[in-house]
Amino acid sequence: METTLGEQLLLLSLDDKSGVAREPANVAAAIAGASLVELAIAGRIAVDGDIVSVTDSTPVGLPSLDDALSAIADYKKPGKTADWIEYLKKDAVAAASKGLVDEGLVREETKKVLGLFPVHRYPEADSSVEAAVLERLEAAVLHGEEPQEQTVGLIALLHGAGLAKLAFPAADKPLVEARMAVIAQGQWAAPAVRQVIQAAQQALTAIVTTTVITSAIVGS
Repeated sequence: METTLGEQLLLLSLDDKSGVAREPANVAAAIAGASLVELAIAGRIAVDGDIVSVTDSTPVGLPSLDDALSAIADYKKPGKTADWIEYLKKDAVAAASKGLVDEGLVREETKKVLGLFPVHRYPEADSSVEAAVLERLEAAVLHGEEPQEQTVGLIALLHGAGLAKLAFPAADKPLVEARMAVIAQGQWAAPAVRQVIQAAQQALTAIVTTTVITSAIVGS
């Protein structure tokens, strides 16, 4: 079953039984970044000096990616990677959730908090895809196997958004993060794709850092 990088990120973040998402703010940004990485892998966008541009406006055939591609193509001014991640993250989780439900990988459950506010949960319905994703990540990060472009992108997004623990909760954190950094900066992908992957990773790191600092100031 083919899933997008954004859907894979969401799968990793969801608690299998309760369907509650962990690190929701960081995951939303990472899913938005995933759209840029997949559009680069599909040969639709490029990054030059951190400015995102469309190189081919032909639809990919996946709604979430085509919506992102259309937004970038239609925008009048060039935008930086971080700007597009901030823009795309508004609908990123909803689109990834819908994809997982449509593919039968999770169930959608709606509950009301205080009897008023609807809250959506997504318990796992089929564990095979998440297991395959984790297997690929472990092969590259823990066992040193050469990763393919999509896996490199996923590793860079997890690393940039500070989400390594979603995939490696029990592993040695410093070793895992060091290996993820090496993979993200490596020569595993085509140059144009690598530029987008690295731009997305850097943008996510900046966004996550800003969010942490802002939260600390507000909470002090």
